[in-house]
Amino acid sequence: MTDKGLTKKDEMLVELLMRTGLSKNMAKTLVYLRKKEETTSVEIESATGLRQPEVSIAMQDLRRRKWVSKRDIKKEGKGRPVHSNKLAITFDKIVDIIEAEEKKKITAIESNIKQLKDLAK
Repeated sequence: MTDKGLTKKDEMLVELLMRTGLSKNMAKTLVYLRKKEETTSVEIESATGLRQPEVSIAMQDLRRRKWVSKRDIKKEGKGRPVHSNKLAITFDKIVDIIEAEEKKKITAIESNIKQLKDLAK
């Protein structure tokens, strides 16, 4: 069963992002943001099936990486402020960053294996 706002292709993207070490919530949020020019946390929750705290934590992590930007939306009356979120850089650029991180991991693993073999002689 897929979530309302995510297609089969989106679900595959989520799975692949999770394999690189992103949390499920970050991956779902990122994949949904990829499809939207700008959106609110409420829309992300509805489309991905995530709960409000899960979206908030994922958004914090994505903003910390500078992948997502937040904008305050002026609201009439009282209540919590509403924020609009969008990708700060293109999804392709995010994939490039992930690719570089994954290649670093491969290099570190290869170096470790080489050292193991050298020391085992």
